[in-house]
Amino acid sequence: MKPHWRQVILALFLITSAGCARKNFYAPTPVADAEVYQHLKTNPKAADSVTIKAGAHYKRGFLHRLFWGKHHRPLWNAPVTVPVFEMDTTWGGLKIEKIGGGFQTTSFTLVGPNDNTYALRSLDKEPSEVLPKVWRKTFVVNILRDQISAINPYGALILPPMAEAAGIPYASPQLVYVRPNDADFGEHEEVASNKVYLLEEKYTDERMVDEVTGNPSDIVGSEKMLNKRFEEDDHFIDQVAFAKARLFDLLIGDWDRHEGQWEWAAFERSGNHHYRPIPKDRDNAFYRFQDGLIPWIFSRNWAIRKFESFDEDFNDVYALTINSKFIDQRALAQVTRAQFDSLAVGLQQSITDEVIAQAVRQYPEAIYELEGESTRQKLISRRNQLREAAAEFYEIMAKEVLVVGTDEEDQFEVKRLSDAETEVTLRRKSDGLVTFHRIFKRSETRLITLHGLAEDDEFSLTGEVKKGITIKIVGGRGEDEITDESKVSGWGKKTKVYDTKRGTELEAGPDTKDKRTSDVRVHAFDREGF
Repeated sequence: MKPHWRQVILALFLITSAGCARKNFYAPTPVADAEVYQHLKTNPKAADSVTIKAGAHYKRGFLHRLFWGKHHRPLWNAPVTVPVFEMDTTWGGLKIEKIGGGFQTTSFTLVGPNDNTYALRSLDKEPSEVLPKVWRKTFVVNILRDQISAINPYGALILPPMAEAAGIPYASPQLVYVRPNDADFGEHEEVASNKVYLLEEKYTDERMVDEVTGNPSDIVGSEKMLNKRFEEDDHFIDQVAFAKARLFDLLIGDWDRHEGQWEWAAFERSGNHHYRPIPKDRDNAFYRFQDGLIPWIFSRNWAIRKFESFDEDFNDVYALTINSKFIDQRALAQVTRAQFDSLAVGLQQSITDEVIAQAVRQYPEAIYELEGESTRQKLISRRNQLREAAAEFYEIMAKEVLVVGTDEEDQFEVKRLSDAETEVTLRRKSDGLVTFHRIFKRSETRLITLHGLAEDDEFSLTGEVKKGITIKIVGGRGEDEITDESKVSGWGKKTKVYDTKRGTELEAGPDTKDKRTSDVRVHAFDREGF
């Protein structure tokens, strides 16, 4: 970037944002009618529903919108009628099990009389905690708070009809308002009161998941699932189901699908354990960020590219995969181009115009008037382009592929079939069961990493070609055997071996580059991502 552009951006920051953090950034209450709010403070039972503005504090003038974006400010400032939350009567009466949430969201896990669990998550966010303490009293806090307006606060409400049509697990959130000084929250009264929330069934409630996934033996988070997947050789991810869920993410423009945004339904079948994905936390569906001068600049490819706006076209599929790279690499390696295409066609057929129309009608009336038709048109357009987006997503994933073994003994086999194709097969050593198989095309893939973990693994490479994909072998902690009988003509060696010198038996060929070392960190592997 040229120096004069840096000066322009700095000037824009100073013009629009200079100063300290505003002490009273947030509106004193989301309740639109001040008189109703005062009645609720003195008489908690004064109303069973209220008209709220979820974020009146995001309303800004023309100059601010020009520089920082219109975003979804009209939705945050629109009047919406919501029920007042009653802890003792909702779903038979609820009790607080724990308080949670990240740095931005206030959330509670609630439990009902039948041990069903529910999530109560604040609609608005407070992002200041993500900053270093030294910045929390500066203008940077004002910027972060203001940019929460890029979130569509009501987007989660319209997803269930589409998710149901697609056969993807979903929750059915509803809006509620927690009155001021709500004593039902006990010691959490101050934190919880006077806020608008989404209330929904939690995915740990197996009754709710049964309809889509069957009858799981357990529901676990990504951390536990990944640990099991890599520890034992009889645990597998349903990669096709995950690919379908990820294409649905692309459809709705949800760019924040990191590993913490998933639960997994565990099933036992023929002595093996399989995990099907359950998406959660749809805060960033229908995101609108790039409609202001400064956000547009900062979302360029050389900057914070991941903040991709929901538009009629898939302007940047790669941006929608940045936050999910870790889980995508570990849960999509086996999915082929044909499977991605078939899944996209299936979603196009199941998410019809009628389904989309029904979905956007789930917006509150005032929100539908502002955003319903625009959302409908964009969803139809994106659905119609989903095959092209799926192909681009596949190509992103195919460039560098990670094939990972387990803490048990595994056998990796690479066959260089031709200049164009390379076959990779992974078997568990105990019974020879094929746990991974795929034929890679050199036109799509430049690097395949084979990563052993613990125990004694075997790696073998065969085939003689003129051109081939680079194979990177990372042996892991066991005493591994690596045999390279392959040959690729031309400059450079296409088999690279990373392991410890001690405990590794290497039969190198003419195409082997020995990168072994005495440093055990050479075969470190991130299993969890958190």
